[in-house]
Amino acid sequence: MAASKLLTTVRREIRRRNYSYKTEQAYVGWIKRFIYFHNITHPKEMGATEVEHFLNYLANEQNVAASTQNQALSALVFLYKQVLDVKILQLDNLKRARKPINIPVVLAPNEVHQILFHTKGLAHLILSLMYGTGMRISEVLRLRIKDIDFEHHYIIVRSGKGLKDRRVMLPKTCLLPLKDQINHVTKQHQQDLKNGVGETLLPKALAKKYPQEGKKIGWQYIFCSNQWSKDPRSGLIHRYHLSDRYVQKSLKKAVSLTQINKKVSSHTFRHSFATDMLKFGYHIRTVQELLGHTNVNTTMIYTHILNKDGN
Repeated sequence: MAASKLLTTVRREIRRRNYSYKTEQAYVGWIKRFIYFHNITHPKEMGATEVEHFLNYLANEQNVAASTQNQALSALVFLYKQVLDVKILQLDNLKRARKPINIPVVLAPNEVHQILFHTKGLAHLILSLMYGTGMRISEVLRLRIKDIDFEHHYIIVRSGKGLKDRRVMLPKTCLLPLKDQINHVTKQHQQDLKNGVGETLLPKALAKKYPQEGKKIGWQYIFCSNQWSKDPRSGLIHRYHLSDRYVQKSLKKAVSLTQINKKVSSHTFRHSFATDMLKFGYHIRTVQELLGHTNVNTTMIYTHILNKDGN
Protein backbone atom coordinates (compact mmCIF):
# COMPACT_ATOMS: atom_id res chain seq x y z
CA MET A 1 0.00 0.00 0.00
CA ALA A 2 1.65 3.25 -1.16
CA ALA A 3 1.72 6.22 1.20
CA SER A 4 -0.91 8.17 -0.76
CA LYS A 5 -3.19 5.13 -0.86
CA LEU A 6 -2.57 4.57 2.84
CA LEU A 7 -3.68 8.11 3.72
CA THR A 8 -6.77 7.71 1.55
CA THR A 9 -7.63 4.57 3.50
CA VAL A 10 -7.05 6.41 6.79
CA ARG A 11 -9.45 9.16 5.73
CA ARG A 12 -12.07 6.62 4.69
CA GLU A 13 -11.86 4.79 8.02
CA ILE A 14 -12.09 8.06 9.94
CA ARG A 15 -15.17 9.15 8.01
CA ARG A 16 -16.78 5.74 8.40
CA ARG A 17 -16.58 6.25 12.16
CA ASN A 18 -18.05 9.75 11.88
CA TYR A 19 -15.02 11.51 13.37
CA SER A 20 -14.91 15.27 12.89
CA TYR A 21 -13.07 16.92 10.02
CA LYS A 22 -10.65 18.48 12.51
CA THR A 23 -9.81 15.02 13.85
CA GLU A 24 -9.28 13.79 10.31
CA GLN A 25 -6.88 16.64 9.56
CA ALA A 26 -5.00 16.10 12.82
CA TYR A 27 -4.66 12.32 12.43
CA VAL A 28 -3.53 12.51 8.80
CA GLY A 29 -1.06 15.25 9.75
CA TRP A 30 0.50 13.15 12.53
CA ILE A 31 0.73 10.08 10.33
CA LYS A 32 2.51 12.12 7.67
CA ARG A 33 4.95 13.46 10.26
CA PHE A 34 5.58 9.94 11.54
CA ILE A 35 6.36 8.68 8.03
CA TYR A 36 8.68 11.58 7.21
CA PHE A 37 10.38 11.35 10.61
CA HIS A 38 11.46 7.83 9.63
CA ASN A 39 12.72 8.86 6.18
CA ILE A 40 9.47 8.11 4.33
CA THR A 41 9.35 4.51 5.54
CA HIS A 42 5.96 2.84 5.14
CA PRO A 43 4.27 2.25 8.54
CA LYS A 44 3.72 -1.45 7.80
CA GLU A 45 7.51 -1.81 7.80
CA MET A 46 7.69 -0.22 11.24
CA GLY A 47 6.19 -0.99 14.62
CA ALA A 48 6.22 -0.17 18.33
CA THR A 49 9.92 0.77 18.40
CA GLU A 50 9.52 3.41 15.69
CA VAL A 51 6.31 4.71 17.27
CA GLU A 52 8.07 5.09 20.63
CA HIS A 53 11.03 6.81 18.99
CA PHE A 54 8.75 9.36 17.32
CA LEU A 55 6.62 10.03 20.41
CA ASN A 56 9.66 10.29 22.69
CA TYR A 57 11.19 12.76 20.23
CA LEU A 58 8.06 14.91 20.49
CA ALA A 59 8.25 14.91 24.30
CA ASN A 60 12.02 15.18 24.79
CA GLU A 61 13.20 17.21 21.81
CA GLN A 62 10.16 19.20 20.80
CA ASN A 63 8.81 19.70 24.34
CA VAL A 64 5.24 19.32 23.18
CA ALA A 65 2.36 19.42 25.64
CA ALA A 66 0.97 16.16 26.98
CA SER A 67 -2.26 16.70 25.02
CA THR A 68 -0.27 17.09 21.80
CA GLN A 69 1.68 13.88 22.38
CA ASN A 70 -1.56 12.08 23.26
CA GLN A 71 -3.14 13.22 20.00
CA ALA A 72 -0.14 11.92 18.04
CA LEU A 73 -0.37 8.64 19.95
CA SER A 74 -4.09 8.34 19.19
CA ALA A 75 -3.44 8.96 15.49
CA LEU A 76 -0.79 6.23 15.32
CA VAL A 77 -2.83 3.74 17.36
CA PHE A 78 -5.72 4.38 14.96
CA LEU A 79 -3.41 3.81 11.99
CA TYR A 80 -2.07 0.49 13.24
CA LYS A 81 -5.29 -0.84 14.74
CA GLN A 82 -7.92 0.27 12.24
CA VAL A 83 -5.93 0.44 9.00
CA LEU A 84 -2.98 -1.95 9.33
CA ASP A 85 -4.85 -4.42 11.58
CA VAL A 86 -2.19 -4.41 14.32
CA LYS A 87 -4.40 -4.67 17.39
CA ILE A 88 -1.80 -4.11 20.12
CA LEU A 89 1.24 -1.81 20.19
CA GLN A 90 3.52 -2.63 23.11
CA LEU A 91 4.88 0.81 23.99
CA ASP A 92 6.84 -0.16 27.10
CA ASN A 93 9.52 2.51 26.59
CA LEU A 94 7.20 5.42 25.85
CA LYS A 95 8.18 8.60 27.73
CA ARG A 96 5.07 10.59 28.49
CA ALA A 97 5.14 14.37 28.19
CA ARG A 98 4.45 15.99 31.53
CA LYS A 99 0.88 17.09 31.99
CA PRO A 100 0.68 20.30 34.01
CA ILE A 101 -1.92 20.50 36.75
CA ASN A 102 -3.78 23.69 35.95
CA ILE A 103 -6.66 25.04 37.98
CA PRO A 104 -9.23 26.44 35.50
CA VAL A 105 -9.86 30.17 35.47
CA VAL A 106 -13.41 30.97 36.59
CA LEU A 107 -15.42 34.15 36.68
CA ALA A 108 -17.59 35.40 39.50
CA PRO A 109 -21.23 36.01 38.47
CA ASN A 110 -20.74 39.77 38.47
CA GLU A 111 -17.70 39.38 36.19
CA VAL A 112 -19.73 37.25 33.78
CA HIS A 113 -22.40 39.95 33.67
CA GLN A 114 -19.80 42.66 33.09
CA ILE A 115 -18.44 40.81 30.05
CA LEU A 116 -21.88 39.97 28.67
CA PHE A 117 -22.87 43.63 29.05
CA HIS A 118 -20.16 44.50 26.51
CA THR A 119 -21.15 41.81 24.00
CA LYS A 120 -24.08 41.87 21.62
CA GLY A 121 -25.87 39.86 18.99
CA LEU A 122 -24.95 36.25 18.40
CA ALA A 123 -21.75 36.42 20.47
CA HIS A 124 -23.82 37.52 23.47
CA LEU A 125 -26.30 34.67 22.97
CA ILE A 126 -23.60 32.04 22.45
CA LEU A 127 -21.68 33.04 25.59
CA SER A 128 -24.93 33.23 27.56
CA LEU A 129 -25.72 29.67 26.50
CA MET A 130 -22.26 28.50 27.53
CA TYR A 131 -22.61 30.08 30.96
CA GLY A 132 -26.20 28.90 31.39
CA THR A 133 -25.71 25.31 30.22
CA GLY A 134 -22.02 24.42 30.53
CA MET A 135 -21.80 23.48 26.87
CA ARG A 136 -18.51 23.68 24.99
CA ILE A 137 -18.34 26.35 22.33
CA SER A 138 -18.22 23.71 19.59
CA GLU A 139 -21.40 22.15 20.99
CA VAL A 140 -23.23 25.47 20.98
CA LEU A 141 -22.14 26.30 17.45
CA ARG A 142 -23.23 22.88 16.17
CA LEU A 143 -26.76 23.20 17.58
CA ARG A 144 -29.54 22.60 15.07
CA ILE A 145 -33.08 23.94 15.34
CA LYS A 146 -34.43 20.47 16.15
CA ASP A 147 -32.17 20.28 19.22
CA ILE A 148 -34.14 22.93 21.12
CA ASP A 149 -37.24 21.88 23.08
CA PHE A 150 -38.92 25.12 24.11
CA GLU A 151 -41.92 23.36 25.62
CA HIS A 152 -39.89 21.33 28.11
CA HIS A 153 -37.02 23.82 28.42
CA TYR A 154 -34.09 21.64 27.47
CA ILE A 155 -31.42 21.34 24.79
CA ILE A 156 -30.13 18.09 23.31
CA VAL A 157 -26.37 18.17 22.83
CA ARG A 158 -25.74 15.66 20.05
CA SER A 159 -22.45 13.83 19.54
CA GLY A 160 -20.54 15.81 22.14
CA LYS A 161 -17.01 14.92 23.14
CA GLY A 162 -16.76 11.13 22.97
CA LEU A 163 -19.69 11.07 20.51
CA LYS A 164 -22.22 11.00 23.36
CA ASP A 165 -25.60 12.73 23.42
CA ARG A 166 -26.82 14.46 26.56
CA ARG A 167 -29.52 16.85 27.72
CA VAL A 168 -28.98 20.25 29.37
CA MET A 169 -31.35 22.83 30.76
CA LEU A 170 -32.44 25.75 28.57
CA PRO A 171 -31.81 29.02 30.48
CA LYS A 172 -34.87 31.28 30.69
CA THR A 173 -32.75 34.31 29.77
CA CYS A 174 -31.97 32.67 26.42
CA LEU A 175 -35.56 31.78 25.47
CA LEU A 176 -36.55 34.90 23.56
CA PRO A 177 -33.14 35.52 21.91
CA LEU A 178 -33.08 31.90 20.74
CA LYS A 179 -36.60 32.13 19.32
CA ASP A 180 -35.66 35.35 17.51
CA GLN A 181 -32.55 33.73 16.04
CA ILE A 182 -34.50 30.66 14.92
CA ASN A 183 -37.09 32.91 13.26
CA HIS A 184 -34.27 34.68 11.42
CA VAL A 185 -32.75 31.39 10.27
CA THR A 186 -36.19 30.12 9.20
CA LYS A 187 -36.82 33.15 6.97
CA GLN A 188 -33.32 32.92 5.55
CA HIS A 189 -33.80 29.21 4.84
CA GLN A 190 -37.12 29.79 3.10
CA GLN A 191 -35.42 32.29 0.82
CA ASP A 192 -32.57 29.85 0.16
CA LEU A 193 -35.07 27.18 -0.89
CA LYS A 194 -36.72 29.62 -3.29
CA ASN A 195 -33.27 30.22 -4.77
CA GLY A 196 -32.80 26.50 -5.34
CA VAL A 197 -30.39 25.89 -2.45
CA GLY A 198 -30.80 25.38 1.30
CA GLU A 199 -29.45 21.90 1.88
CA THR A 200 -27.24 21.42 4.92
CA LEU A 201 -24.86 18.69 6.07
CA LEU A 202 -26.40 15.71 7.81
CA PRO A 203 -24.68 13.38 10.28
CA LYS A 204 -23.52 9.91 9.28
CA ALA A 205 -25.38 8.33 6.34
CA LEU A 206 -28.68 10.19 6.71
CA ALA A 207 -28.07 12.19 3.52
CA LYS A 208 -28.00 8.99 1.46
CA LYS A 209 -30.92 7.37 3.26
CA TYR A 210 -33.10 10.52 3.23
CA PRO A 211 -31.98 12.73 0.29
CA GLN A 212 -34.42 15.56 1.09
CA GLU A 213 -33.88 15.61 4.85
CA GLY A 214 -31.03 18.11 4.62
CA LYS A 215 -33.41 20.75 3.27
CA LYS A 216 -35.75 20.59 6.25
CA ILE A 217 -35.71 23.50 8.67
CA GLY A 218 -35.07 21.32 11.72
CA TRP A 219 -31.61 20.37 10.49
CA GLN A 220 -30.42 23.93 9.89
CA TYR A 221 -27.73 25.31 12.18
CA ILE A 222 -29.06 27.87 14.64
CA PHE A 223 -25.85 29.87 14.39
CA CYS A 224 -25.36 29.50 10.66
CA SER A 225 -23.02 31.66 8.64
CA ASN A 226 -24.26 34.42 6.37
CA GLN A 227 -21.88 33.11 3.72
CA TRP A 228 -21.86 29.94 1.67
CA SER A 229 -18.98 27.51 1.93
CA LYS A 230 -17.95 24.24 0.30
CA ASP A 231 -17.71 21.18 2.49
CA PRO A 232 -14.22 19.67 2.01
CA ARG A 233 -15.56 16.12 2.26
CA SER A 234 -18.81 16.04 0.27
CA GLY A 235 -18.34 19.14 -1.86
CA LEU A 236 -21.78 20.39 -0.78
CA ILE A 237 -22.28 24.16 -0.97
CA HIS A 238 -24.11 25.10 2.20
CA ARG A 239 -24.33 27.42 5.19
CA TYR A 240 -21.97 26.07 7.83
CA HIS A 241 -22.12 27.23 11.42
CA LEU A 242 -20.19 30.26 12.67
CA SER A 243 -16.50 29.90 13.48
CA ASP A 244 -15.42 29.95 17.12
CA ARG A 245 -13.03 32.75 16.09
CA TYR A 246 -16.06 35.01 15.70
CA VAL A 247 -16.94 34.45 19.36
CA GLN A 248 -13.36 34.69 20.64
CA LYS A 249 -12.85 38.00 18.84
CA SER A 250 -16.00 39.50 20.37
CA LEU A 251 -15.08 38.13 23.79
CA LYS A 252 -11.57 39.56 23.70
CA LYS A 253 -12.96 43.01 22.87
CA ALA A 254 -15.56 42.77 25.65
CA VAL A 255 -13.00 41.77 28.31
CA SER A 256 -10.78 44.69 27.31
CA LEU A 257 -13.65 47.03 28.19
CA THR A 258 -13.81 45.72 31.77
CA GLN A 259 -11.39 45.83 34.71
CA ILE A 260 -11.12 42.04 34.79
CA ASN A 261 -7.48 40.92 34.90
CA LYS A 262 -8.02 37.22 34.26
CA LYS A 263 -7.10 35.15 31.22
CA VAL A 264 -10.60 34.73 29.81
CA SER A 265 -11.58 32.48 26.91
CA SER A 266 -14.95 31.14 25.85
CA HIS A 267 -14.19 27.95 27.81
CA THR A 268 -14.01 30.09 30.97
CA PHE A 269 -17.80 30.38 30.79
CA ARG A 270 -18.10 26.59 30.92
CA HIS A 271 -15.74 26.49 33.92
CA SER A 272 -17.75 29.22 35.63
CA PHE A 273 -21.02 27.34 35.06
CA ALA A 274 -19.61 24.20 36.68
CA THR A 275 -18.24 26.08 39.68
CA ASP A 276 -21.51 27.94 40.23
CA MET A 277 -23.51 24.70 40.03
CA LEU A 278 -21.42 23.14 42.79
CA LYS A 279 -21.53 26.34 44.81
CA PHE A 280 -25.34 26.30 44.64
CA GLY A 281 -25.41 22.76 46.02
CA TYR A 282 -25.85 20.56 42.95
CA HIS A 283 -24.43 17.05 43.32
CA ILE A 284 -21.09 16.36 41.64
CA ARG A 285 -22.68 13.57 39.54
CA THR A 286 -25.33 15.96 38.23
CA VAL A 287 -22.66 18.44 37.20
CA GLN A 288 -20.70 15.62 35.59
CA GLU A 289 -23.71 14.65 33.46
CA LEU A 290 -24.45 18.24 32.46
CA LEU A 291 -20.84 18.79 31.39
CA GLY A 292 -20.64 15.48 29.57
CA HIS A 293 -17.59 14.24 31.47
CA THR A 294 -16.91 10.52 31.15
CA ASN A 295 -15.02 10.37 34.46
CA VAL A 296 -16.17 12.14 37.61
CA ASN A 297 -12.51 12.87 38.44
CA THR A 298 -12.52 15.40 35.61
CA THR A 299 -15.42 17.20 37.27
CA MET A 300 -13.74 17.08 40.69
CA ILE A 301 -11.27 19.76 39.61
CA TYR A 302 -14.03 22.31 40.24
CA THR A 303 -14.27 21.28 43.90
CA HIS A 304 -10.60 22.26 44.22
CA ILE A 305 -11.48 25.73 42.95
CA LEU A 306 -14.17 26.10 45.61
CA ASN A 307 -11.80 24.90 48.34
CA LYS A 308 -9.14 27.31 47.12
CA ASP A 309 -11.61 30.19 47.30
CA GLY A 310 -12.71 29.14 50.76
CA ASN A 311 -16.27 28.41 49.71
